[in-house]
Amino acid sequence: MSDQLSPRVNSARLPDYPNQIVRVTGKVLKLNDSTNEVILQASDGGEVKVKFVTAPSITSSFIEVVGNATAPDILKGHAVIDLGDDFDLAIADFVVERWHNPKFKALTGL
Repeated sequence: MSDQLSPRVNSARLPDYPNQIVRVTGKVLKLNDSTNEVILQASDGGEVKVKFVTAPSITSSFIEVVGNATAPDILKGHAVIDLGDDFDLAIADFVVERWHNPKFKALTGL
């Protein structure tokens, strides 16, 4: 098992993790099956483009994507976790911001 962490980020924190594996939670705004791309409204309200090698299986409005940050607002998606159709992005953003709070470094490893 890998010891690598995949920090939770929002659109504002994504540029802080170039070429690293991260997790972004958001609402699906657009799904383009022909290009295998998804536009997410991240937990902080910003938009993130996610590019997949193959078409992702997305069955709900809210998802978490695990992927590599390839640009300030682009992820290369590796995995999708469906979170349902009733999800509070404000709570998800609260978790993101606490994750990056230095007070909690011992818990997050960041």
